[in-house]
Amino acid sequence: MHRKLIHTLILLLGLFATLAVQAIEVKANGVKAVRLWPSPEYSRITLELSEAATYKHFSLKNPERLVLDLEGVEPEGALLEMAAMVIPQDPQIASIRVAKNRPGVTRVVVELKTEIRPQVFTLKPMGDYGHRLVLDVYPTSMEAVEKQVEAAIGKAEKTSAEKQAEAYLGKPAAKPEYVRLITVAIDPGHGGEDPGAIGANGSREKDITLSIARRLKAQIDKQDNMRAYLTRDGDYFIPLHERVNKARRAQADLFVSVHADAFIKPHARGSSVFALSEKGASSAAAKWLAKRENDADLIGGINLDVKDVYLKQTLLDLSQTASISDSLKLGRAVLDEIGGINRLHKAYVEQASFAVLKAPDIPSILVETAFISNPEEEKRLTDEAYQDSMAAAIVTGIKRYFDKNPPLARYKVAQNL
Repeated sequence: MHRKLIHTLILLLGLFATLAVQAIEVKANGVKAVRLWPSPEYSRITLELSEAATYKHFSLKNPERLVLDLEGVEPEGALLEMAAMVIPQDPQIASIRVAKNRPGVTRVVVELKTEIRPQVFTLKPMGDYGHRLVLDVYPTSMEAVEKQVEAAIGKAEKTSAEKQAEAYLGKPAAKPEYVRLITVAIDPGHGGEDPGAIGANGSREKDITLSIARRLKAQIDKQDNMRAYLTRDGDYFIPLHERVNKARRAQADLFVSVHADAFIKPHARGSSVFALSEKGASSAAAKWLAKRENDADLIGGINLDVKDVYLKQTLLDLSQTASISDSLKLGRAVLDEIGGINRLHKAYVEQASFAVLKAPDIPSILVETAFISNPEEEKRLTDEAYQDSMAAAIVTGIKRYFDKNPPLARYKVAQNL
């Protein structure tokens, strides 16, 4: 009897030890990282977790707050760092508080600066990321977004007008190079949650593309009768279809998406220019690259429950033969110019089904400025002189295109996209 009791006690102790280990493991399944991405259009909070999240969220008024309850997560580690991540310039988020709400539940309270329409969704592991819980905080009104576009365009128009006034006062008036003001939408690839390709020395494609895009904008804004608009001017994620929508809101005459190529082997090198294809990719490599670039939405994190009506219509009604023809002409002019500063990967404009090039009414190209996966070209991509030269070559190519293809009278672009 005594032996049976001892045996029973040993079994119970083993069971308790097993339960204790499981409890420790459950507690360890918490938040691995927290990232905040403020932008003029919306602000994003990303929680990266060890396992898929169980959560609830709701909104409160007076003052405006977004509340997130996380089950099975302790208020510790990366979660406690959230409050310090909020910057005063964030257009939507005022502050963040994290505390234990009840046993097994951590509450995150996001204090807001304005009335918002939140999107809260989860993402399965993708790329280097594990399970993610995303809170996208959008303003209820698109007025802020529209003001941002108007401000960016208005600033460029003012600069152009000042240049013309200075030219008039300083010398005899010259015939305008073009019949009206031309708008070029510049799209720095990737951003925010989506770093793009990573170079051997740690350079991130999203940083290089933004730097080149800003230089390209500055050089375009110096041209007579030309202005530029950036689809993003900071480190935040924009879905591919929204990049197209933003170009159309800005009434862009051209769309230039800036990237830094990557391949599985480091010897690949050279600059490339791509246009959209309705009939399949021009090569296996172009098809592979288009898939990698289109996967940016999955890496950056889009809410698949929200359907984009405009994109769906575009995909179903691609009556853009003329636009693709103009894109090829633009691409050829730009390719000829960038070939003067870097070796070309291919001597012709390649084509593939890039989602970001699917504006039906705007000639659109994607410029791969060099291979970030090539150590030698990665050094060039991070060199300011090379970035300036690349931007200058693209500008010259754009001007050459318009010299042969003057813009038509301004048409009315569809609103409320």
